Amino acid sequence: MAVNRVPVLKRCRSLGLEPAYLGYDKKSNRTSKRAGKKMSEYGLQLREKQKAKFIYGVLEKPFRNYYEKSDRMKGMTGENLMIMLETRLDNVIFRLGFARTRREARQIVGHKHVLVNGKQVNIPSYLISAGDVIEIREKSKGLQRYKDVADVTAGRLVPEWLEANIEAWKGTVKHLPSREVIDVPVDEMLIVELYSK
Repeated sequence: MAVNRVPVLKRCRSLGLEPAYLGYDKKSNRTSKRAGKKMSEYGLQLREKQKAKFIYGVLEKPFRNYYEKSDRMKGMTGENLMIMLETRLDNVIFRLGFARTRREARQIVGHKHVLVNGKQVNIPSYLISAGDVIEIREKSKGLQRYKDVADVTAGRLVPEWLEANIEAWKGTVKHLPSREVIDVPVDEMLIVELYSK
């Protein structure tokens, strides 16, 4: 399995991203060497795609598959793409506050700690539907890891399309998100332009 081992702060700096979007509260004091340089249209489109891929932890091939799937769906392709990325299981775990970072959420799913509607799911890219109930399995709830996570994520806001119960480590998807409530700094129209060339 391919793993992204790029240092997070370095990558955030090069993409002009705040590390907070990935769940990190560190700040980088350095600036990118390319900051202030004029970018071509293609460069801007590519950077938006790289931002989306980096935030959600998706590699090129699955990302392209998401794009092709969202292109076939009804509605705006860019909005469909962002909604699909947002409803990935690893992202939903992060949004519910069951993990400190998106990478940790992916690991929690991969280590079989998550139940969706009572069934164990260990695929981070599993797409969640409205009405799904997501919870941490009973055996894992007592682990020290989750006590630490609860301390760190206590003040984090849960999006309005999700309902979280941290005491029971359980969350419900009330409805699928719309593009307006997805607070990710990505211009999806540039990604659509890039792929539609």
